[in-house]
This record gives sequence, structure tokens and C-alpha cells, in this order.
Amino acid sequence: MWSSRRLFLLLALAGCGFTPAYGVKSPARALLGQVEVQAPKTRDDFDFVAAVEAQLGRATAPAYDLAYTVTTTQNGVGITVEGATTRYTVTGKLDYTLSKDGQRVTGGSVESFTAYSATGSTVAGLTAEADAHRRLMQDLADQVVRRLVMALP
Repeated sequence: MWSSRRLFLLLALAGCGFTPAYGVKSPARALLGQVEVQAPKTRDDFDFVAAVEAQLGRATAPAYDLAYTVTTTQNGVGITVEGATTRYTVTGKLDYTLSKDGQRVTGGSVESFTAYSATGSTVAGLTAEADAHRRLMQDLADQVVRRLVMALP
């Protein structure tokens, strides 16, 4: 049974023009399978493209082109008394432009960061670093997709 509180919230959302992001007539639907993402050149690019395509699907009949530039920096933040670095932060910035028929539709910049521990074996450290970069690209892709959905009418 619907409580009066739930009914009130439903009516309030309906009254303000709320529509689900991936609803039948939503802007997100217009992007599904329609965005051709620039081909990846680096591992970070590959992870970013994979994350975007996981949300919007691979372009089957591209109407939009998404160009981007990824920049990452890595800094040691945990240092032992002996001078060994045990923790790193990875900061990423991604500039993007969505175009349709050669005309810019929207664009901007997103930033995020993550961290990883570099203790243990060399293999464990390299695996942790690769995982941190993948998580960073996933977060940047999430931000870009949200902005693309909000930018379209």
C-alpha cells in the first residue's frame, strides 16, 4: 500500500517536470548508441572509452563525436622513515567536446583523483597502480556522461 508520504513525493516530482534520466523521451536515450568516442591511444584512454561505452553503448549509427584529452599526474604521499614511498595519489583531468555534424554541441572539463598503496611486491604495486588509473577513468567517464545527458535538450 502506498503511504501518503510516497504519494506526495511522486506527485511533487511529477509536478516539477521530473523525468527519469534514461526514460522513453529523455536526452540520455538520444545518446544511446549515438556517440562515436575518439579512438584510444593510451591505457588511460582505453579505460575511459570502455567506461563511456559501457554507459552509452558502442556507436552503431553515430550522430555525435566525442573528442577528449586526458592528463594524469601521480604524487607520492606516504613516505617511510627510510624514504620509501608507500602511497600515491593519481589526479586526472579530462577535457572533452561533443560535436554533431562538425559543430560543437557541448564540452568542458572534469577532474578527479584516487590513491593506491605501493606496499608489498613489485607486481602488487604495479597492479594497484593500474587499478587506480582504471578507477580514475571510470569516475571521469561517469562525470562526462552525466554532463552530456544534462546538456542535451
